[in-house]
Amino acid sequence: MKFLSFSHASHASFGALNDNGVVDLSARHPQYADLRAVLRAGQLAALAREVASATSDYALADIDYLPTIPNPEKIICIGVNYADRNAEYKDGSQAPKFPSVFMRSRESLVGHLQPIFDPPESEQLDYEGEIVLIIGKGGRRIAAEHAHKHVAGLSVMNEGSVRDWLRHAKFNVTQGKNFANSGALGPYLVSTDEIDPFGELRVTTHVNGESRQDDVTSNLMFPFRYLISYLSTFYHLKPGDVIATGTPNGAGARFDPPKYLCAGDKVEVAVSGVGVLQNTVVTEPL
Repeated sequence: MKFLSFSHASHASFGALNDNGVVDLSARHPQYADLRAVLRAGQLAALAREVASATSDYALADIDYLPTIPNPEKIICIGVNYADRNAEYKDGSQAPKFPSVFMRSRESLVGHLQPIFDPPESEQLDYEGEIVLIIGKGGRRIAAEHAHKHVAGLSVMNEGSVRDWLRHAKFNVTQGKNFANSGALGPYLVSTDEIDPFGELRVTTHVNGESRQDDVTSNLMFPFRYLISYLSTFYHLKPGDVIATGTPNGAGARFDPPKYLCAGDKVEVAVSGVGVLQNTVVTEPL
Protein backbone atom coordinates (compact mmCIF):
# COMPACT_ATOMS: atom_id res chain seq x y z
CA MET A 1 0.00 0.00 0.00
CA LYS A 2 1.19 3.51 -0.81
CA PHE A 3 0.61 5.95 2.06
CA LEU A 4 1.23 9.68 1.82
CA SER A 5 1.06 12.97 3.67
CA PHE A 6 -0.54 15.86 1.82
CA SER A 7 -2.48 19.07 2.09
CA HIS A 8 -5.81 19.95 0.49
CA ALA A 9 -7.26 23.44 0.68
CA SER A 10 -4.35 24.27 3.04
CA HIS A 11 -5.38 21.53 5.47
CA ALA A 12 -2.71 18.96 6.34
CA SER A 13 -3.85 15.34 6.00
CA PHE A 14 -2.60 11.83 5.45
CA GLY A 15 -4.01 9.03 3.36
CA ALA A 16 -3.31 6.27 0.90
CA LEU A 17 -3.74 5.51 -2.78
CA ASN A 18 -6.32 3.20 -4.28
CA ASP A 19 -7.12 2.63 -7.93
CA ASN A 20 -9.06 5.87 -8.27
CA GLY A 21 -7.07 8.43 -6.27
CA VAL A 22 -6.35 9.47 -2.69
CA VAL A 23 -8.31 8.15 0.27
CA ASP A 24 -8.27 10.79 3.04
CA LEU A 25 -7.61 8.71 6.13
CA SER A 26 -7.20 11.67 8.45
CA ALA A 27 -10.84 12.65 7.83
CA ARG A 28 -11.95 9.09 8.62
CA HIS A 29 -9.70 8.75 11.67
CA PRO A 30 -9.38 12.06 13.50
CA GLN A 31 -7.89 10.23 16.48
CA TYR A 32 -4.60 10.15 14.52
CA ALA A 33 -2.97 13.52 14.06
CA ASP A 34 -0.72 12.35 11.23
CA LEU A 35 0.96 9.35 9.64
CA ARG A 36 3.52 9.13 12.43
CA ALA A 37 0.69 8.75 14.93
CA VAL A 38 -0.70 5.85 12.88
CA LEU A 39 2.69 4.14 12.98
CA ARG A 40 3.01 4.68 16.71
CA ALA A 41 -0.43 3.16 17.21
CA GLY A 42 0.56 0.14 15.11
CA GLN A 43 -2.44 0.66 12.79
CA LEU A 44 -0.84 0.91 9.35
CA ALA A 45 -1.93 -2.59 8.28
CA ALA A 46 -5.49 -2.03 9.50
CA LEU A 47 -5.78 1.19 7.51
CA ALA A 48 -4.38 -0.55 4.44
CA ARG A 49 -7.22 -3.07 4.60
CA GLU A 50 -9.73 -0.24 4.89
CA VAL A 51 -8.33 1.61 1.86
CA ALA A 52 -8.72 -1.44 -0.35
CA SER A 53 -12.52 -1.06 -0.29
CA ALA A 54 -12.79 2.71 0.23
CA THR A 55 -13.98 5.38 -2.18
CA SER A 56 -11.29 7.91 -3.05
CA ASP A 57 -11.70 11.51 -1.93
CA TYR A 58 -9.28 13.37 -4.18
CA ALA A 59 -7.43 13.02 -7.42
CA LEU A 60 -3.65 13.29 -7.16
CA ALA A 61 -3.84 16.54 -9.12
CA ASP A 62 -5.95 18.06 -6.33
CA ILE A 63 -3.43 17.69 -3.51
CA ASP A 64 -0.08 19.16 -2.51
CA TYR A 65 2.43 16.62 -1.28
CA LEU A 66 4.05 16.97 2.12
CA PRO A 67 7.16 15.06 3.20
CA THR A 68 6.11 11.43 3.70
CA ILE A 69 6.55 11.79 7.46
CA PRO A 70 6.24 15.56 8.04
CA ASN A 71 7.27 15.48 11.70
CA PRO A 72 9.70 12.62 12.35
CA GLU A 73 11.39 12.60 15.70
CA LYS A 74 14.66 11.69 13.98
CA ILE A 75 15.97 12.04 10.43
CA ILE A 76 19.10 9.89 10.41
CA CYS A 77 21.38 10.01 7.38
CA ILE A 78 24.14 7.64 6.31
CA GLY A 79 27.11 8.95 4.36
CA VAL A 80 29.19 7.11 1.72
CA ASN A 81 27.45 3.74 1.82
CA TYR A 82 27.83 2.45 -1.76
CA ALA A 83 31.15 0.83 -2.61
CA ASP A 84 31.55 2.79 -5.85
CA ARG A 85 30.88 6.04 -3.96
CA ASN A 86 33.70 5.24 -1.53
CA ALA A 87 36.03 4.57 -4.47
CA GLU A 88 34.84 7.82 -6.09
CA TYR A 89 36.76 9.84 -3.46
CA LYS A 90 40.04 8.43 -4.85
CA ASP A 91 41.82 9.07 -1.55
CA GLY A 92 43.32 5.58 -1.26
CA SER A 93 41.45 4.89 1.96
CA GLN A 94 40.18 1.45 2.91
CA ALA A 95 36.49 0.71 3.14
CA PRO A 96 35.15 2.12 6.44
CA LYS A 97 34.55 -0.23 9.38
CA PHE A 98 31.44 1.62 10.53
CA PRO A 99 28.86 3.89 8.89
CA SER A 100 29.13 7.67 8.79
CA VAL A 101 26.05 9.09 10.54
CA PHE A 102 24.59 12.61 10.67
CA MET A 103 21.20 14.26 11.26
CA ARG A 104 18.84 16.48 9.30
CA SER A 105 16.07 18.77 10.53
CA ARG A 106 12.44 18.60 9.40
CA GLU A 107 12.69 22.11 7.96
CA SER A 108 15.38 21.00 5.50
CA LEU A 109 12.96 18.76 3.55
CA VAL A 110 9.97 19.42 1.30
CA GLY A 111 7.48 17.07 -0.34
CA HIS A 112 7.18 15.66 -3.86
CA LEU A 113 6.66 18.32 -6.55
CA GLN A 114 7.50 21.11 -4.09
CA PRO A 115 10.34 23.55 -4.89
CA ILE A 116 13.83 23.01 -3.52
CA PHE A 117 15.62 26.21 -2.53
CA ASP A 118 18.97 27.24 -3.97
CA PRO A 119 20.35 29.47 -1.15
CA PRO A 120 22.10 32.78 -1.88
CA GLU A 121 25.00 31.87 0.42
CA SER A 122 26.34 29.26 -2.00
CA GLU A 123 26.58 28.21 -5.64
CA GLN A 124 27.11 24.55 -4.73
CA LEU A 125 23.65 23.08 -4.15
CA ASP A 126 23.92 19.37 -4.97
CA TYR A 127 21.58 16.38 -5.24
CA GLU A 128 21.86 12.97 -3.56
CA GLY A 129 19.28 10.30 -4.43
CA GLU A 130 18.63 7.86 -1.59
CA ILE A 131 16.42 5.00 -0.44
CA VAL A 132 14.70 5.74 2.88
CA LEU A 133 13.70 3.31 5.61
CA ILE A 134 10.66 4.32 7.68
CA ILE A 135 10.62 2.74 11.13
CA GLY A 136 7.33 1.10 12.08
CA LYS A 137 8.19 -0.54 15.39
CA GLY A 138 10.52 1.00 17.93
CA GLY A 139 13.41 -0.66 19.66
CA ARG A 140 16.93 -0.61 21.05
CA ARG A 141 19.74 -3.04 20.26
CA ILE A 142 17.77 -4.68 17.47
CA ALA A 143 19.42 -7.82 16.12
CA ALA A 144 20.03 -7.70 12.37
CA GLU A 145 17.99 -10.86 11.85
CA HIS A 146 14.98 -9.12 13.45
CA ALA A 147 15.31 -5.86 11.52
CA HIS A 148 12.38 -6.69 9.23
CA LYS A 149 10.03 -6.51 12.22
CA HIS A 150 10.86 -2.83 12.69
CA VAL A 151 10.42 -1.42 9.16
CA ALA A 152 7.06 0.04 8.12
CA GLY A 153 8.16 0.61 4.55
CA LEU A 154 10.29 2.61 2.15
CA SER A 155 10.35 6.12 0.76
CA VAL A 156 12.67 8.23 -1.41
CA MET A 157 14.87 11.21 -0.56
CA ASN A 158 16.83 13.81 -2.44
CA GLU A 159 19.29 14.37 0.39
CA GLY A 160 20.36 17.75 -0.95
CA SER A 161 23.70 19.18 0.13
CA VAL A 162 25.28 22.63 0.04
CA ARG A 163 28.80 21.43 -0.66
CA ASP A 164 31.00 24.31 0.47
CA TRP A 165 29.09 24.55 3.77
CA LEU A 166 29.81 20.87 4.39
CA ARG A 167 33.44 21.87 4.85
CA HIS A 168 32.99 24.79 7.23
CA ALA A 169 34.07 22.68 10.18
CA LYS A 170 36.70 19.99 10.54
CA PHE A 171 34.62 17.02 11.64
CA ASN A 172 30.94 17.58 10.79
CA VAL A 173 28.65 18.19 7.83
CA THR A 174 25.61 19.55 9.70
CA GLN A 175 25.68 23.03 8.18
CA GLY A 176 25.62 21.87 4.57
CA LYS A 177 22.89 19.31 5.20
CA ASN A 178 20.34 21.56 6.88
CA PHE A 179 19.63 24.57 4.71
CA ALA A 180 15.88 25.19 4.65
CA ASN A 181 14.06 23.33 1.85
CA SER A 182 17.33 22.00 0.42
CA GLY A 183 16.12 18.39 0.09
CA ALA A 184 12.94 16.40 -0.39
CA LEU A 185 11.18 13.29 0.95
CA GLY A 186 8.39 11.40 -0.82
CA PRO A 187 6.18 10.81 -2.61
CA TYR A 188 4.99 7.76 -0.64
CA LEU A 189 5.60 5.35 2.17
CA VAL A 190 5.33 2.00 0.41
CA SER A 191 4.53 -0.57 3.07
CA THR A 192 6.15 -3.98 3.39
CA ASP A 193 3.04 -5.78 2.10
CA GLU A 194 3.94 -4.31 -1.31
CA ILE A 195 7.75 -4.26 -1.26
CA ASP A 196 10.56 -6.16 0.45
CA PRO A 197 12.86 -3.53 2.02
CA PHE A 198 15.70 -6.05 2.10
CA GLY A 199 15.43 -7.23 -1.49
CA GLU A 200 17.43 -5.94 -4.46
CA LEU A 201 16.50 -2.29 -4.99
CA ARG A 202 17.74 0.21 -7.56
CA VAL A 203 18.08 3.96 -7.03
CA THR A 204 18.58 6.40 -9.90
CA THR A 205 18.83 10.17 -10.17
CA HIS A 206 18.17 12.27 -13.27
CA VAL A 207 18.72 16.01 -13.60
CA ASN A 208 16.87 17.63 -16.49
CA GLY A 209 16.52 14.13 -17.97
CA GLU A 210 20.25 13.34 -17.77
CA SER A 211 21.20 10.20 -15.86
CA ARG A 212 23.51 11.10 -12.97
CA GLN A 213 23.25 8.27 -10.40
CA ASP A 214 22.42 4.58 -10.80
CA ASP A 215 23.18 1.77 -8.34
CA VAL A 216 21.66 -1.20 -6.52
CA THR A 217 21.51 -2.17 -2.87
CA SER A 218 23.67 -5.27 -3.36
CA ASN A 219 26.55 -2.75 -3.57
CA LEU A 220 25.92 -1.30 -0.12
CA MET A 221 28.84 -1.48 2.28
CA PHE A 222 26.39 -1.41 5.20
CA PRO A 223 23.15 -3.23 4.29
CA PHE A 224 19.83 -2.14 5.71
CA ARG A 225 19.66 -4.89 8.33
CA TYR A 226 23.05 -3.88 9.63
CA LEU A 227 22.10 -0.19 9.70
CA ILE A 228 19.03 -0.84 11.84
CA SER A 229 21.05 -2.97 14.23
CA TYR A 230 23.94 -0.48 14.41
CA LEU A 231 21.80 2.64 14.80
CA SER A 232 19.56 1.07 17.43
CA THR A 233 22.62 0.43 19.58
CA PHE A 234 22.74 4.12 20.54
CA TYR A 235 19.40 5.47 19.28
CA HIS A 236 16.03 4.40 20.56
CA LEU A 237 14.46 4.00 17.13
CA LYS A 238 10.80 5.00 17.16
CA PRO A 239 7.89 4.64 14.74
CA GLY A 240 8.07 7.34 12.12
CA ASP A 241 11.83 7.78 12.34
CA VAL A 242 13.44 8.28 8.93
CA ILE A 243 16.72 6.66 7.87
CA ALA A 244 18.31 7.87 4.61
CA THR A 245 20.62 5.03 3.64
CA GLY A 246 23.29 6.71 1.49
CA THR A 247 23.68 7.90 -2.08
CA PRO A 248 25.47 6.29 -5.06
CA ASN A 249 28.31 7.92 -6.95
CA GLY A 250 27.50 10.58 -9.53
CA ALA A 251 26.65 13.56 -7.33
CA GLY A 252 27.24 16.90 -9.02
CA ALA A 253 30.39 17.63 -7.04
CA ARG A 254 32.14 14.62 -8.59
CA PHE A 255 32.02 15.85 -12.18
CA ASP A 256 34.83 17.87 -13.76
CA PRO A 257 33.74 20.60 -13.83
CA PRO A 258 31.10 20.10 -11.11
CA LYS A 259 27.43 20.02 -12.10
CA TYR A 260 25.74 21.86 -9.28
CA LEU A 261 22.03 22.66 -9.30
CA CYS A 262 20.59 26.03 -10.22
CA ALA A 263 17.16 27.58 -10.57
CA GLY A 264 15.01 25.75 -13.10
CA ASP A 265 16.71 22.37 -12.78
CA LYS A 266 14.39 19.37 -12.39
CA VAL A 267 15.65 16.53 -10.18
CA GLU A 268 14.04 13.08 -10.29
CA VAL A 269 15.03 10.35 -7.85
CA ALA A 270 13.53 6.92 -8.55
CA VAL A 271 13.57 3.78 -6.41
CA SER A 272 12.33 0.53 -7.89
CA GLY A 273 8.96 -0.42 -6.49
CA VAL A 274 8.64 2.82 -4.50
CA GLY A 275 8.22 5.64 -6.98
CA VAL A 276 9.75 8.81 -8.38
CA LEU A 277 10.43 11.87 -6.25
CA GLN A 278 10.45 14.98 -8.44
CA ASN A 279 11.38 18.53 -7.50
CA THR A 280 12.34 21.71 -9.31
CA VAL A 281 15.01 24.07 -7.99
CA VAL A 282 14.12 27.73 -7.37
CA THR A 283 16.18 30.62 -6.04
CA GLU A 284 15.38 30.92 -2.34
CA PRO A 285 13.08 33.90 -1.80
CA LEU A 286 14.41 36.42 0.73
